[in-house]
Amino acid sequence: MLALPALTTASAFDPSLFSRLSSVAPTLNTDVLQNALRASACAVRNGVEMPARLAVIDFSLPSSVERLWIFDLQTGELVLQDLVAHGKNSGTLESNAFSNVEGSHQSSIGLFRASESYRGKHGYSLRLDGLEPGINDLARQRAIVIHGADYVNDTWVKDYGRIGRSHGCPAVDQQVVRQVVDHLKGGQLVFKYYPDQEWLQSSGYLNCDTGRMASASEQGASRT
Repeated sequence: MLALPALTTASAFDPSLFSRLSSVAPTLNTDVLQNALRASACAVRNGVEMPARLAVIDFSLPSSVERLWIFDLQTGELVLQDLVAHGKNSGTLESNAFSNVEGSHQSSIGLFRASESYRGKHGYSLRLDGLEPGINDLARQRAIVIHGADYVNDTWVKDYGRIGRSHGCPAVDQQVVRQVVDHLKGGQLVFKYYPDQEWLQSSGYLNCDTGRMASASEQGASRT
């Protein structure tokens, strides 16, 4: 595919981008994609660096299906679609409970910034910073990271009807973890969706035109 011109803040999230991304990811719910782009555009307008790539996780889908998408925002291409785990206290096959509390072993939803890669107990991993106060801003404190896991693969789905669960991290297949981390590290955005009505109605990133959006500096302060 011919590369598109580099996206600027002004043109990054125009309607044509939604059309391109939805065409290359037909199994991604269009409402989820619209929300991901809306939140990302709001973040950029409020001081977050323009991302080159965007990851979308749809936690309304069961863990037995591929519910992680990574998009290249400059070319409009789908970089990767794969399985991703949720926290063990968020549900079994399906997730329905989310938390921002340390030790909850639940996933959290909302908009995140993918930060630095590192090597830890799970090998090559990626730290996430939650951008939504009260929703996911304790992600770093909770050690919510992207890492590889042996329980995230098609064999688990075949044997158990689902993949395994994490302690709240969006764990991915060991076969793709390096690709996922390398595409997202250094400031790309990650949007985790679930149709939680309270979050959908209160999120500053999803309701950017209502004046509820905190500045980038305020968001940073909320994470300290």
